[in-house]
Amino acid sequence: MVAVTPGRRRRPAGCAAGHHHQHQQQRLLAVAARLAAAKPAATTEAAVYGGVGGGGCCLEFLDCVLRAMGVATPAEMMPPADFRWAARPMRRRRRGGSSSSSSSPRDREPRDGRIAANGASAAASLYTMRGNKGVNQDAMLVWENFCSKEDTIFCGVFDGHGPYGHLVSKRVRDLLPIKLSANLGRDGHKETSTSIVTSSMTEGGGTERMDRDTETPLGTEENGEYPEMFAALRTSLLRAFYVMDRDLKFHKTIDSVFSGTTAVTVIKQGHDLLIGNLGDSRAVLGTRDEYDQFFAVQLTVDLKPTIPSEAARIRERSGRIFSLPDEPDVARVWLPKYNMPGLAMARAFGDFCLKDYGLISMPDVSYHRITEKDEFVVLATDGVWDVLSNSEVVSIVSQAKSEASAARFVVESAQRAWRTRFPTSKIDDCAVVCLFLNTDARNKPPKF
Repeated sequence: MVAVTPGRRRRPAGCAAGHHHQHQQQRLLAVAARLAAAKPAATTEAAVYGGVGGGGCCLEFLDCVLRAMGVATPAEMMPPADFRWAARPMRRRRRGGSSSSSSSPRDREPRDGRIAANGASAAASLYTMRGNKGVNQDAMLVWENFCSKEDTIFCGVFDGHGPYGHLVSKRVRDLLPIKLSANLGRDGHKETSTSIVTSSMTEGGGTERMDRDTETPLGTEENGEYPEMFAALRTSLLRAFYVMDRDLKFHKTIDSVFSGTTAVTVIKQGHDLLIGNLGDSRAVLGTRDEYDQFFAVQLTVDLKPTIPSEAARIRERSGRIFSLPDEPDVARVWLPKYNMPGLAMARAFGDFCLKDYGLISMPDVSYHRITEKDEFVVLATDGVWDVLSNSEVVSIVSQAKSEASAARFVVESAQRAWRTRFPTSKIDDCAVVCLFLNTDARNKPPKF
């Protein structure tokens, strides 16, 4: 028998070695932190490409050392989230309690004006719910005081697809607005910024590629009623989408060959809305008629292969379009010689297996001037629009108990509609952002 000293627990065999290994890991992580801070990135974009906190060269060397020793690298232990958020220290779990969840009141508060989880602010509400297909591949974002402007808000929903669609959608959610903000800040948002941003695309043949994808001059506006300042904003949006897609193409850990995401974004600046759409997510305006009754106005077009112009581009580049026997109403895009991947949209981030065969990442950009009749804009993924009409969604939002609960009300209604209308089908993920256009809404505290 082994005598054990009263009041002290006997350390099991091998525990000393385990503590030594843990101590060694802590020392290595401390070195990683010093290396990351030793060489800060000069710009926001450099920080994105260099990794969390910059110092990409030093971190690559450290990764090699850690992998050789069989120790998890810092990159493997960090989620591919917004680098500004990932750099924040984690909150310690209180003894006897549970860690805070994303739905807690504290997490619903905007961080630097951003909300990326279920919650609400004075100007918007957002909510997502996983279906029963697996991990939730939908992502969403509301960023108030965008570009440090009090009258500017950025909103977006992103519907991932493919094996790594959940990673792609969250990557785009975190980096697309940062790239757009960096583009706008580069020239101070001056009137001459259109030529400046356009000229910056020539690096690496960017302008030629964008012209080839859109088949329209970059300086051409779809709507002659655009304010002059929005020409620069539109060009910056095109540039941000282009750079975002390149980021995914060369990402070291996210495989986007057969994975991608949609994106529908809205930039509200004062009484102006600029909408960027990629894929089959949708933006719908809730407004009032002359009798003060709500009705819906669709602000985007679902960019599917059934649209003649989209189909012509895909077929011109040898891509194929056809439907499966069990889904005759769903047209899909396929490779020239292989029956894969069967993408149900004509534009998307990622999906690089189809980028040479007609799939593009160029957004369809539109503009809307807010009137006194306009009440809100609803951004949602196709998990909502597949079972609810535009009018139904507008009616649901208008009847919500509070603005803060509007997005949740829409998602829950969509989930019920899935179970009622398609009882044998798997429920799709749903994500909704409700942006309220009344300028006085900023002064109202959110109600939960």
